[in-house]
Amino acid sequence: MSFTVVIPARYASSRLPGKPLAMIAGKPMIQHVCERAQESRASRVVVATDDQRIEASCQAFGAEVVMTSPHHASGTDRLEEVARKLGLDPDHRVVNVQGDEPLIPPALINQVADNLDYFPEASIATLCERIHDARQVFNPNVVKVVFDSRGMAHYFSRAPIPWARDFWPANASVADVDLPEGIGYFRHIGIYGYRASVLSQFVSWPPAPTEQVEALEQLRALYNGAHIHVDIADRPPAPGVDTEEDLARVRALIEAGGSYA
Repeated sequence: MSFTVVIPARYASSRLPGKPLAMIAGKPMIQHVCERAQESRASRVVVATDDQRIEASCQAFGAEVVMTSPHHASGTDRLEEVARKLGLDPDHRVVNVQGDEPLIPPALINQVADNLDYFPEASIATLCERIHDARQVFNPNVVKVVFDSRGMAHYFSRAPIPWARDFWPANASVADVDLPEGIGYFRHIGIYGYRASVLSQFVSWPPAPTEQVEALEQLRALYNGAHIHVDIADRPPAPGVDTEEDLARVRALIEAGGSYA
């Protein structure tokens, strides 16, 4: 079955404005992201933006662009608008690749798309990686996920989950704990595959209480009974670009011929 990659690209980043157009090895960053997506098995790669500068840049290197509303509350809302404008069938698979990941391995794009085929009860598929450092478990900027034996997500949280009750003191912090052996801790990787039907449902659901308190929009899907399949990434995810320091690091990797593919 075919699938479509949609790449949301916003100009108004708070930490690095205009980053989709930041030049890396002679190309705007968004072009690198499109090229990685085109190396996947996707039948179509579409950039979703609300900015005419990004639209013009993408058109210059031949990318397909869908202009979207600047008023979306979440990335999933933007994705639903694209799926609706493209007239995608309810069962069509849509993979959301962030526009600030110029080194994303195409294999990870294929992995989330494939998992929607392997697990027909899942409306959404995503990835994670094992955590080996307690500092990540206790870092609220690192989103943790707990899932069952088939990989279906129970919960995503910024808190340390699962809590090792008999191993950590009640007031445990990163300064005085190790990770207990035999217990898996997993960091969520922010790539998603969706069935187009769940995108249309998502925009009709009000924000969930858990979503609002954790600031994690995937909790809205769980709250409303949608199944999210979580798989361990086949290979390490590549670094994304959030800051000037990230951009310098990724530039150096790409200019040196580095690849995470």
